[in-house]
Amino acid sequence: MAIGAFAEGALADGGEGYSGRVTPFVVLSCVVASSGGILFGYDLGISGGVTSMDSFLKRFFPEVYRQSQMQDTKVSHYCEFNSELLTMFTSSLYIAGLVATLVAASITRRYGRRVSMLIGGTIFVAGSVFGGAAVNVPMLILNRILLGIGLGFTNQSIPLYLSEMAPPRYRGAINNGFELCISLGILFANILNYFVIKITAGWGWRISLSMAALPAAFLTIGAIFLPETPSFIIQHDGDTNKARILLQKLRGTTSVQKELDDLVSASNLSRTTQYPFRNIFKRKYRPQLVIALLIPFFNQVTGINVMNFYAPVMFRTIGLKERASLFSSVVTRLCATFANIIAMMVVDRFGRRKLFLIGGVQMILSQFTVGAILAAKFKDYEDMDNEYAYLVLITMCVFVAGFAWSWGPLTFLVPAEVCPLEIRSAGQSIVVAVVFLMAFVIGQIFLEKLPMEQMEQVWSRHWFWKKIVGEKVEKKQANSGKTALPSL
Repeated sequence: MAIGAFAEGALADGGEGYSGRVTPFVVLSCVVASSGGILFGYDLGISGGVTSMDSFLKRFFPEVYRQSQMQDTKVSHYCEFNSELLTMFTSSLYIAGLVATLVAASITRRYGRRVSMLIGGTIFVAGSVFGGAAVNVPMLILNRILLGIGLGFTNQSIPLYLSEMAPPRYRGAINNGFELCISLGILFANILNYFVIKITAGWGWRISLSMAALPAAFLTIGAIFLPETPSFIIQHDGDTNKARILLQKLRGTTSVQKELDDLVSASNLSRTTQYPFRNIFKRKYRPQLVIALLIPFFNQVTGINVMNFYAPVMFRTIGLKERASLFSSVVTRLCATFANIIAMMVVDRFGRRKLFLIGGVQMILSQFTVGAILAAKFKDYEDMDNEYAYLVLITMCVFVAGFAWSWGPLTFLVPAEVCPLEIRSAGQSIVVAVVFLMAFVIGQIFLEKLPMEQMEQVWSRHWFWKKIVGEKVEKKQANSGKTALPSL
C-alpha cells in the first residue's frame, strides 16, 4: 500500500512554527524552475502529435503511412500504426532519460540543483535543433536521446528545488506547479500540432519538433539567475549566514531562525552520508525507498502515458480524422490543465492521501467505461460511429482529469517530502528512473497489442513457428479476403 505507507503531510507538518509568507521572490524563482515541466510536457504532446501527421509518417515511416491509408478490410485497426521504428522514436527518449537521471543525482547533490537544470536545459536545446533539422530516422533518434538526457537532469532536480524553496505550508501547491507546467507543455504542443497540420507543404512537423528549444532556452537562461536553495548552501558550503539572508528574502521576514536550525541539523546528518544510493537501501530508509519505487510505478500503470504518447493516434484509430484527432487531444489536455489548477488549490488543505484515492477511483471507472465502449462498438476492420468515438473522448477527459489532480502532481511531490536531505537526491532519481523505465515499456508495447482472436498472427511471424503454422494462416487469410497484419 504505497498510499498508506507515509504519514499525511510528512514534511508539511514539519514546518509548524515557521514564520514567513509566499513572497514575490519565491514565486518568481519557482515559476522559472517549474517551467522545466513545460519541456517534459511539450515533448509528450509533440511526439504523439507528429506521429499522427501524414507528412511526417510519409517521410520517415512510409510503411506506417501506407497502412494508415488503407481502407476497410486491408489492415486491422489494431495494427495501423504498429512499427518497431515508430515505437523506437517514441520510447528511446526514456532509456536515455533513465540513465541520465541516475547520473544527475550525484551532480545535483555535489554541485547543486541549479547546475543540473542548466545542464538539462542546454542539452534539450541541442536535441531540439536535431529534431527540427532531421532528414532521416537516425537524426530523429539522436534528437530523442538528447531530449531524454536533458529531461533526466531537469526532472530530477526541479522537484527538489521547488520543495526546498517553498514555504512548508504551501509546498504542495508550489510543487504542483511542476505538474501544471507539464500539462501546459502538452497543451501548447497539441495546439501547435493542430495548426501546423494546415501547412500544405508538409513541413509543419519541423516547427513542432524545433519549437521545443524555446521553453528549454527560457529555463537555461532563467537558471543562470536563480539562487541555490538554502538546504544546498548549508550542505555544500556550510555558510549559515548566506543561507539566513536567502531565507529572509524568500520568506519575507527576519524570523527564520527555527527553519534555519532545522536545515542545519538536516545538513549535519546529510554530511555523514557519502553514498546516498547505497544508504537509501538501508533498513531505516525502507519506507522512503518503497514510496520512491511504487508511487511512480503506479503513476505509469494508470495508462496516462498511452494518452500522452498516442492520443492523436488512438483517436484516429477509432475513426476520427487527422485534424479532429489532434483537436481531441487539445480538449483532453484542457481538462487536465483545469484539474491541475484545482489540485494546487486543494492539495495542502485536504492532504495527499485523499487525492490519491479519489483520483484513483475516478481513473478506474473511466477505464472500465472506455473498455466497455470499445468492446461493444469498436470493430477490427470498421470505423466506430462518431457518437461513440466522441463518447470515448468525453470519458478520456474524465480519466485525464482524475490523473491531473492526484497521481500526476503527487508523484513528484510526495517522495521529495518524505526523503530526508541525505537521500533526497537519490530518492528523486529513483522516482524519475522508474517513470522513464515504465514509460519506455509502455511506449514499446502499446502499438503492438492485438486482440486475442488474432493471436495466431504472432505464431505465423515467429522465426520457428511460422514454418509450421504459416501455411495454414495464409490459407485462412486468402479465404477471408483480408491481407496479413503487419509484422511484430
